[in-house]
Amino acid sequence: MLTRINHIGIAVKSIEETLPFYRDQLGMALVGCEEVAEQKVKVAMLRIGDSKIELLEPTSDDSPVAKFLEKSGPGIHHVAYETEDVQAAIAHLVGEGARMIDTVPRSGAHGARIAFIHPKSSNGVLTELCQPGH
Repeated sequence: MLTRINHIGIAVKSIEETLPFYRDQLGMALVGCEEVAEQKVKVAMLRIGDSKIELLEPTSDDSPVAKFLEKSGPGIHHVAYETEDVQAAIAHLVGEGARMIDTVPRSGAHGARIAFIHPKSSNGVLTELCQPGH
């Protein structure tokens, strides 16, 4: 069902201020930046080996990332696992009794189809299922 860790999402107050650490000091390659209006975030994706780090900056005070930053401060927001079929993964998890935030996939950064598993079903970790765009 899951093929690998696709990325780790990190909530930040400012991509512009945070990006130099990951890109310049740690030497990660910037894959791209974009705004995901549906989720009220701006994202910067950086490659590290076969995985990625996703910096998440809220674009609205009522975005889930803004609420996370207000409650917890900057830091790890979620872990995303790659799947070839996000809809099938959702169906499997629901069948196993998992609580989903998204029972229908939504659009993510870089054309991906994504869905989140509620942290109450994954031992307190916000978990994303990610089917990469082509």
